[in-house]
Amino acid sequence: MDKKLITELKKKLEEEKEQLQKQLLTFADRDKKDPNDYDARYPDMGKYSSPDENAYEVGSYENLLALEHVLELRLQDVNSALEKINRHDNSYGKCEVCGKPIEITRLRANPAAKTCIKCSTKNKSKTG
Repeated sequence: MDKKLITELKKKLEEEKEQLQKQLLTFADRDKKDPNDYDARYPDMGKYSSPDENAYEVGSYENLLALEHVLELRLQDVNSALEKINRHDNSYGKCEVCGKPIEITRLRANPAAKTCIKCSTKNKSKTG
């Protein structure tokens, strides 16, 4: 893979990382022990909330936990891709299943892709 393409993809990954971190910080705090982990803040409706408001708080918190999980997983994928690029060992852009190069069109669409289209399709058909 040429340096120009790697630079382009690295820039996209860094921008996505920044965006993911900003999104997470709107409803979660960074864990003091692990800066890559976030903890969703429990919505506080106040001391004198009704049972309906309490139910709403719990529902909102459950939604935030699910969103936090999805965003953290994506952030892990982005960080992993950036680490591969920074290692300069040609591991970035290689399928983690078959070891073949990941298609450039796939990397442009998803710079954090871990597998080629063929292996990704195989894995989906096994689980689906």
